[in-house]
Amino acid sequence: MIWAWSGFLLFICLLLALDLGVIHRKPHEVSTRAALAWSAAWISVALGFNVLVYFGYEHHWVGLGDVIGHELSGRQAGIQFLTGYVIEKSLSLDNIFIIALLFSYFQVPPAHQHRVLFWGILGAIVLRGLMILAGTALIERFEWIVYVFGAMLLLTAVKMLMARHDNLSVERNPLVRLARRYFPITEEYHGAHFLVRRDGRLFMTPLCLVILAVESSDVLFAVDSIPAIFSVTRDPFIVFSSNILAILGLRALYFALAGAMRKFRYLKMSLVFILAFVGVKMLLVHVEPVPTSVSLAVICGILMVGIAASCMPGEDPAALEPPPLAKSPPSAIKRTAVYALRQARRLIVLIVGSSVVLFGIVLFFTPGPAIVVIPIGLLILGTEFVWARQLLKRFKDEARKWTGGKDRGKPGDSKSKGAENVETASPETP
Repeated sequence: MIWAWSGFLLFICLLLALDLGVIHRKPHEVSTRAALAWSAAWISVALGFNVLVYFGYEHHWVGLGDVIGHELSGRQAGIQFLTGYVIEKSLSLDNIFIIALLFSYFQVPPAHQHRVLFWGILGAIVLRGLMILAGTALIERFEWIVYVFGAMLLLTAVKMLMARHDNLSVERNPLVRLARRYFPITEEYHGAHFLVRRDGRLFMTPLCLVILAVESSDVLFAVDSIPAIFSVTRDPFIVFSSNILAILGLRALYFALAGAMRKFRYLKMSLVFILAFVGVKMLLVHVEPVPTSVSLAVICGILMVGIAASCMPGEDPAALEPPPLAKSPPSAIKRTAVYALRQARRLIVLIVGSSVVLFGIVLFFTPGPAIVVIPIGLLILGTEFVWARQLLKRFKDEARKWTGGKDRGKPGDSKSKGAENVETASPETP
């Protein structure tokens, strides 16, 4: 039983040692091209491990699916691992916003950002491992805890819908406050050092405060993401391995997307809908269980819709940000309520309209009326989004060309016919 866990942990330690001890041994600024290459490498490692999970559970290597975890076939284990990995990977995108704000707040030099993320993720592995063990024990002992997890995910979806990233208060962070209270802190950075000694006293550097802030923010995100994976599988090995392999690529993903995250303006709505879907799935687990393959298809579809909508030309991304907070409490409450209703409407329109458009695209390969369904979906989306109205106009123009409507209305046809009628009627006059 211990061989699978020991082998996986040894594998993770080798990856971390190779990352920091060999490849990123010297502090340097990570370029976007290198970050994209490393993101592809981490994703490839996860997909390769997914293949091992399939064969391991199919043939019960080192007790997988027999002594370790639950009794699953290779196909079930592979789909559950991939679904859990996609959920954790997608939810970690919102964490990138927070990390970027923390680096900006503390003015972390670009050359040391990778080191901060490395130690932050190393601490996250330990913390998430403990949380996964606790969650597994709770679910096995109290079956009703899944309803609590489902309600937590729904509340998190609402919270993310109304969340603001422009009013981050780092000074309220409990770990940062404790550090400032009990430890002297230097005003300037000292290279990549977290602690320095001056006149016999030990001082913290701002780099150490950044790690504390990153760790505390990751704990909050783990409270959301780990229950979401439990909606897919109860196997602790699959939950832990998919979660850890997803956050291992968070550093490379941060450097690849941190500067462009604002362009993906509808991705946040996709994450809200994913959390809501997973929360409802957990609440219906004993009434109408949703197959894991269906969950994987729905989650991937939601992400694709959010990314595709963000790539369309449209309104200013700032329109999706919450309005500035008012000074008086009544005005703040009213503004927040109006913003929540507006975002909820946009989310519903985006999901319903995109679903109709995707259904119409599927009908292109069947005898169904795709030429009718797609405009209906674009019409629904056009009530809220400029890019949908532009696509609908293009679709109408192309449809006129296909149906030959352009040749019917040539100027002068009606006039010539009217002229002929006049000429035939004129001889009757004396």
